[in-house]
Amino acid sequence: MKYYVVADTHGFYKEMVEALTEKGYYSDTSPHKLIMCGDLFDRGPQNKEIAQFVLDLLSRDEVILIRGNHEDLLVSFVETLPSMSESDIRYSHDQTNGTVDTVRQITGATMSKMAISPELVSKQMKRSRVFTTILPAMKNYYETAHYIFVHGWIPSDAQGFGGQGLFFNHKADWRDDDSVGWAYSRWYNGMLAAHQGDIEPDKTIVCGHWHASYGHAHFEGKGSEFGDDADFSPYCAEGIIALDACTVHSRKVNCIVIEDDEITENQVAGADNKNRGKEEK
Repeated sequence: MKYYVVADTHGFYKEMVEALTEKGYYSDTSPHKLIMCGDLFDRGPQNKEIAQFVLDLLSRDEVILIRGNHEDLLVSFVETLPSMSESDIRYSHDQTNGTVDTVRQITGATMSKMAISPELVSKQMKRSRVFTTILPAMKNYYETAHYIFVHGWIPSDAQGFGGQGLFFNHKADWRDDDSVGWAYSRWYNGMLAAHQGDIEPDKTIVCGHWHASYGHAHFEGKGSEFGDDADFSPYCAEGIIALDACTVHSRKVNCIVIEDDEITENQVAGADNKNRGKEEK
């Protein structure tokens, strides 16, 4: 199967289409699917267009969706919105992070309406197809014969949080980790984890979440993270391909094309049990 893979589109539909077009996605007549490694929404101006694009692909079984930390933030904001004051909404992390604007774009609500009727806007968002169709279709990870697709990283026993964490060996049973473990993993800096050797044997982990320029700057000595010399192209090293182009800054979305064999859930379970056996010896 051929897979086109993007991450962290963040509501930048036009930039995503440009990346897919460049890679030949729209002209490809062979069997293929799109994998989106989380953070579909927030920050960009075209969240509604991203949602419709995804819904069209879901209706044809042509997309695999991975849940990102911004999907978690969206759910959290919508759940707490009814109890928020206007000040809470206008000056919250959800506002600066783009989540408030995502809800406004999807529901059509003005800021005034959200402030006056937060419970109503919350209900509207919960009735939207973002909540009823897209979010339920999202997976913690997707696995093929040689690749694992996640948002931040696979669940690990890690000290610290996000980019500052000190990563240890990932959990032997990471595939079956609980919702808390997966929620934390969506915030991890996969490049830092991979650099410290926290990789999956015989697999390459494809991730997003942390800007690829981090890996180029810190581990390759290529440019800065956000300056004019920053390299936002995919970061590739042993066990990892990191895709987040920091689109809000670079105005680009990274897309790669991978051809690999599909595997069944039973094969995944078998591989997991085999790995556990190695850990126990």
